[in-house]
Order: sequence, then C-alpha cells, then structure tokens
Amino acid sequence: MKIAFYGSSLLSSYWNGAATYYRGIIKGLAGLGHDVTFYEPDAFDRQQHRDMEPPDWAKVVVYPATQDGLQRVVARAGDADVVVKASGVGVFDDALLEGVVAAARPGALRLFWDVDAPATLAALRASPGHPLLRLLPALDLVLTYGGGPPVVEAYGHLGAHRCEPVYNALDPDTHHRVAPDPRFACDLAFLGNRLPDREARVTQFFLMPAARLRETSFLLGGNGWDDRAMPNNVRKIGHVYTRDHNALNSSARTVLNIARDSMAATGFSPATRVFEAAGAEACLITDAWIGLDLFLTPGEEVLVARDGMDVAEHLSTLTPARARAIGEAAGRRIRAEHTYQKRAAQVDAILRDAMAERRERVPA
Repeated sequence: MKIAFYGSSLLSSYWNGAATYYRGIIKGLAGLGHDVTFYEPDAFDRQQHRDMEPPDWAKVVVYPATQDGLQRVVARAGDADVVVKASGVGVFDDALLEGVVAAARPGALRLFWDVDAPATLAALRASPGHPLLRLLPALDLVLTYGGGPPVVEAYGHLGAHRCEPVYNALDPDTHHRVAPDPRFACDLAFLGNRLPDREARVTQFFLMPAARLRETSFLLGGNGWDDRAMPNNVRKIGHVYTRDHNALNSSARTVLNIARDSMAATGFSPATRVFEAAGAEACLITDAWIGLDLFLTPGEEVLVARDGMDVAEHLSTLTPARARAIGEAAGRRIRAEHTYQKRAAQVDAILRDAMAERRERVPA
C-alpha cells in the first residue's frame, strides 16, 4: 500500500520522543513492501538537530511550517491508499487532521495514530468541540502508541470505529550493546526531556535518591533541565542524540525509566527507552505501572521501584553480577517477543483487515 504519514519528525528526536517509534514502525512496514512517505514540518529547530538523513526505506518531505506549506502537503493525501495523521505534530495539528481527511480519496483508509493517548483523551474530554471528536466517525481506524484496554474502551465510547494499540518495540539493528563510553559512565542514568507532567516524578524517582546517595553517580540527559537545581552528584548532559543511546545504555550501571504522570495512571504504555535499554542489555529500573509484566518480568528482567526509596535500595544492594543477569535476560525477552518487525506485521494485518472492512462499509 502507498502510505502518507503526517507526523512530528522522522529525522530528528529533538523535542520529539516519538522519533524512534516512527522509525521502527515505518522501516518494518517498508520491509513488508509498503511505500511510505513521511511529511514533517520544519519546526522547533528539529531540522537543525537531525539524528539521521532521509533513509532508503521511506521518502521524507520536510515542509515549511506555514499555511502555504500546510496546503501543499495536505493535497498530497489524495495520492495515498492509507492516510495517517499522528498526534502531536506541533504545528497546525487540527487543520492538518481536517485537511488530510478531506483530501483522502474515497477508497483510502483514514487513520489517526495517537502517540500520547492519555494526553489526547484528556483534551477530548475537556473540549466537546474538539475537531478530532467531530472527525472520529469519518476515520476508519485509531492506532495508539499504547494504552491497552482503558484507551481502547475510551476511544470506543467517543465514537471510534476501531482502536488498536501498537506498542513500542526494539529494532535490534539500531539499538544493541556496544563498548562502554567514559562520557556516560555512572551508577544510574535517566534520559528524558523536562515536561510538566514528568518533573515531579523525576524529582521523586531520580533526584531524591541522588540526594540520599551522595557517593553514587547520577547522569541526566534530555532538554530543559539547565536551570533546575541538582545535587552535586548529578551530571546534566543535555540532549542526547539517538546515535549515542546505545553508548549511554551500555555504559551506565543501571538505567532508569520514569513514566509521565498520565502514562503511569493509564498503564500499558512502555516508553521507547525501555526497549532501547533492553536492547543494549542494560539493567533497567522502572517505576511501577500496570501492564509491565506483559513486556518484562519484575525481579528477573527488570527492577521495579514504587518510589525513590526503592530506587535507592536497588542501587545500594545490586551486585554487578545480578545487574548483568537482569540486563541479559531483558535483552533476550525483548528480542524474542517485542521487535518492530513484529509490530509492523501487526500493523500490516490491521491495515489489510481495515481495508476490507472499508470496502464493505463504503462500496466503490
């Protein structure tokens, strides 16, 4: 199928946590024979902070973040068999959704791909006139970055014909173990941008243990932390390009995953970082969230922390041998069950099924 995909950015992870997810899914779909064009706006300095150049498995169209640029790429939706509008593009989101749904040809599939379902659903509940609510009946399918049964049920109640979670995963060719790099040597590393619904949990699960364990080294990567006061044993390194994620995950004694408030409340939404860390066979410590055991077994493939005291306890008692065993077990599990090749096969099956449903519902 010819797929037109309108998202935040395929080429840059700068202020764009969905980049790895997009890359894994689209690369996998290309491997199954789909022809994907990804449309991304030139916004938020992402093009100045690219992690990659346009790949050979997708065509990338970077358009000006202007009304004229918007209109040009909206018109291209009519060329595709499948039109995908992702959440969180960041500019002209509502106009882009309305435009591509209207421009899609009658026989094409129209999809909304939600890469932050808790935030989107909260916005829909707060705004009865939201364009997505009005357009849901015209969409063939909603795919989500995660969310499990609560998100599927919520979208169903709002009028979606069908909602399917497609979780994060691992591309073993991209994320794997490498030689340790002194730049990222530490006892605990956390990688995440500073966001309003994340900061309190970063304080609880990362900064409080750092203040308690003054002889332990902590590494903080991500945008927005420059002016935040930190204990002296926390080293801030700013934005970490995806090309360095393997080195970071292979160099830290342990790696921390902290879900944002909304993700932790919803559950069933493992972050990209979980799979990247497991691919590098890092010993992962994660805050607790519903559905974790569907991906990794607590105590054997991942360490779970209910609060900052648990993080401090793990760091104080974890031996190098156990850390290695946990990381290796996580790597085996994720490579066996949770790769983007498997996710792409899932999406391929969903698209073919949805296309058949559309033909029944809207005869040519």
